[in-house]
Amino acid sequence: MKMLYCAELKQSFTLTGVGYCYHISCANFDQVWISDRENLILTNTSGALLHRVEDSRSGLFSERGFHTVNSENELIYIDRNDNINKLPNDMKTTTTFIVTTDSAWVPLCVYWSPSTGDVLVGMFNKSIGKVTRYNQSGQLTQTIRNDNTVQVLYRGPNFITENNNGDLVVSDFDCFNMTGAVVVTERGGRHRFSYTGPPTGGGLEPRGICTDALSHILVCDYKNNTVHLINKNGQFLSHLLREPQEMGILYSLSFDINTYRFWVGLLYNNKVYVYRYITKHDALKDQSHMMESLNGIQTTKTDKPHQGNQCLQKQMFSPNLLHTTTVTCVGHCQHISCVTSDRIWVSDDENNLILTDTTGVPLHRVEDVCSDLFRNVCLGKLCTNSYGLHTVNCESDLFYIDSNYNIKKLSNGMKTTTIFIETEYSSWRPQCLYCSTFTGDILVAMCYINACTPTGKVTRYNQGGQLTQTIKHDSTGRGLYNSPNFITENNNGDIVVSDNNSIFWSGAVVVTERGGGHRFSYTGHPSKSGLRPHGICTDALSHILVCDCKTKTVQRIDRDGQFLSHLLTESIEIGLSFDINTHRLWVGYYSEVYVYRYIDRQDALTDKHTYSPDEDALSFSTAAVEWI
Repeated sequence: MKMLYCAELKQSFTLTGVGYCYHISCANFDQVWISDRENLILTNTSGALLHRVEDSRSGLFSERGFHTVNSENELIYIDRNDNINKLPNDMKTTTTFIVTTDSAWVPLCVYWSPSTGDVLVGMFNKSIGKVTRYNQSGQLTQTIRNDNTVQVLYRGPNFITENNNGDLVVSDFDCFNMTGAVVVTERGGRHRFSYTGPPTGGGLEPRGICTDALSHILVCDYKNNTVHLINKNGQFLSHLLREPQEMGILYSLSFDINTYRFWVGLLYNNKVYVYRYITKHDALKDQSHMMESLNGIQTTKTDKPHQGNQCLQKQMFSPNLLHTTTVTCVGHCQHISCVTSDRIWVSDDENNLILTDTTGVPLHRVEDVCSDLFRNVCLGKLCTNSYGLHTVNCESDLFYIDSNYNIKKLSNGMKTTTIFIETEYSSWRPQCLYCSTFTGDILVAMCYINACTPTGKVTRYNQGGQLTQTIKHDSTGRGLYNSPNFITENNNGDIVVSDNNSIFWSGAVVVTERGGGHRFSYTGHPSKSGLRPHGICTDALSHILVCDCKTKTVQRIDRDGQFLSHLLTESIEIGLSFDINTHRLWVGYYSEVYVYRYIDRQDALTDKHTYSPDEDALSFSTAAVEWI
């Protein structure tokens, strides 16, 4: 893969409550924790001060990466007494997670590990350093100080992070000798390499550090005022940002795995810049290399290694309910589109489309959403005909079908609404849509309303709103769809449609490859036992989850159509959405939204069969496709 990307500036904003930016911890797509020498604040992309931590570290040691955020959006930070505290996302109760008892060792930086849930702490004692690992109960499980020759690894571990292959990555700087390096060890503690600058010379004074979705390491070089991009093995790739005089001194970095943006903070400046240089499609293409690295991870005695395809076998347990939210102003939750780990768009059968958070309070309402898609009520049944009439792209913009059957785009700032696709008068009506995480295309499923029997098709529009593909038939010329109500995409590029025939009270999950070739149609368990599919989504393991109103279950099948389990039973859920960032499943039930977890990131990374889209699936097949 060529990495000659240029960082594209997406936005910048001025901070309120801090003078400059020593460290950044992403909370969600538009909220970050930022610290300077005296302050630790939560802010958003408008720069507004949302919350201030009163007991955070201050003074000279605050110029390090002393805070981090876990998957629950809890803030973990070092306080003024050198203890490590945890602040929940409701900002109400602060608890001490780790008490520092050895005054000789000062904690400088912390990082929450997405792969294990452990907390990594970089510590300092006079002129030497070490990295310690604490489990989710706050117990010390690992200490890393020396390499295999008993030589000290660290002098001043100021910032710490973790790579996708499990490596521990430390920005290490000796302020007495003015020397530094990016020190990388494998997860078990064995020294892999120390990066001290590009081959062309110039040295390195590392500050803020992060890793991206392609396992690259990004580090701010204070000496040369650049951001170095190096690969997971320590090879210099490029200067991603270089001497931006108009900005100031580059100091802090954070990469948001949900939006594929990286945040840059400045020294002696209260502005933050947000860039993008890779997409999710780039990351998914690179997963095969990441899996090779995972095979080499050394585990400690406290670890429980995954073997073979063990993670798939573990998925037979019941999902863990994390929390429940009552959504105000919503009757029956028909469709959910995840925006961030705590914000979703929800639509019902009463012409409501609202943005809400975990409190259930409406944050924004769309007024011109399409209404008569919901006109057909399933008499004597448990649910109405529902439709996935909205989706969210990687920029957190909302796309939705309006009252005139146009597809509109609402910017994430809720300020600008534009017509993305104008639907001319036609017998074809859009019923559901989905934004492709691979290409940014919009997939739209449509129904021919004047036919005696329901007929459907799937259309693809590029980011300019131009029609590029139509899928209607299989290789024999037979129609694939009746009434496609929900549409999504799998990690291997497959197009997955929840297709309902309201006349015959039957349906199927219809799956085609990205090029349009029919792969399979799932009609229930046992095979052909009947299915009335509604809400649908795919998870990080490429499983397909579908709500079946006939059996009142959420069924889980693999990417090849094999039934795996009933994930939820005796339920009448309709709306489903999977948040790839937190590995949570959002489920709509009347006016309630339930949030579950049944896999974690380690399961997803260990599964070799799902995160690697094959070239056959990503290549276009013309056999069943009408190309425009």
